[in-house]
Amino acid sequence: MKPVRSLARVMLSGIFVVSGARNLQNPGRLVTAAKPVTDRVAPLIQNLHPRIPTDTEALVRANAATQLVGGLMLATGKFTRPAALVLAGTLVPTTFAGHPFWSNDDPMARNNNQVHFLKNLGLFGGLLLAAADTGGKPGLRWRAGHRIDHSRRSVQRAVRTARREAKIAVRSAASARRIPG
Repeated sequence: MKPVRSLARVMLSGIFVVSGARNLQNPGRLVTAAKPVTDRVAPLIQNLHPRIPTDTEALVRANAATQLVGGLMLATGKFTRPAALVLAGTLVPTTFAGHPFWSNDDPMARNNNQVHFLKNLGLFGGLLLAAADTGGKPGLRWRAGHRIDHSRRSVQRAVRTARREAKIAVRSAASARRIPG
């Protein structure tokens, strides 16, 4: 199953690597589309830290760099689960800024943006699956539950052994009292 996972990760990450590199080199073409989203996000970023740049071009570059790095990490299999979550997070503002089909009056533009919106929604779902994929290994929840069950059984065995040894000690003490001496 490993080759299928590897190939699927490479295929899923391709769009992020290519568009991230393209948008990092030329962020100006996205500034007008991203402006309504960045205007809403800028005050939140300012609340986090006042020195973080909030101009639209800087945020577009940061999103593009994040997509490029996250896509490369997903493709190479390094930190795939966090990379998939980060890519899913970058896809949300990209989708709302780039494909607002609800605001188009032209039916052709509305249809085109709706198709791309749904495509990005599908990518989001694929990224969530990639983030949940454990590579065929048991997940953290299963391992924790298995470890708890194992510990519980060990404690139960120890309690049974202690009871058994206590009974033996009581019998030995009782028989020692009966022996004249």
